[in-house]
Amino acid sequence: MAQLRQDYARFEERDVEVVVVGPEDAAAFSQYWQAESLPFVGIPDPKHSVLKLYGQEINLFKLGRMPAQVLIDKAGIARFVHYGHSMDDIPENDEILALADEIGRASSV
Repeated sequence: MAQLRQDYARFEERDVEVVVVGPEDAAAFSQYWQAESLPFVGIPDPKHSVLKLYGQEINLFKLGRMPAQVLIDKAGIARFVHYGHSMDDIPENDEILALADEIGRASSV
């Protein structure tokens, strides 16, 4: 999440809302968000309902949920999905921002 915080202003410039969904309960999620002063939205998902909706993988041998990134346009259509195979398998912000720019250009045509 440090990577997202570092470039959060660049996401905001593109009118991209960053939403992080995690397995913790609401109290733990809120405590973490406040302690880290994270500028983006965090949604607790202890019952895995969002995880199931987007097909995110759980791998108990790798400590739980594998990372997943989904870019959803303003019409609610998922335009990009990346399912990580490890906790380090996360696209760089520059890649996500370039995709957001591409999606923005396509939707303004």
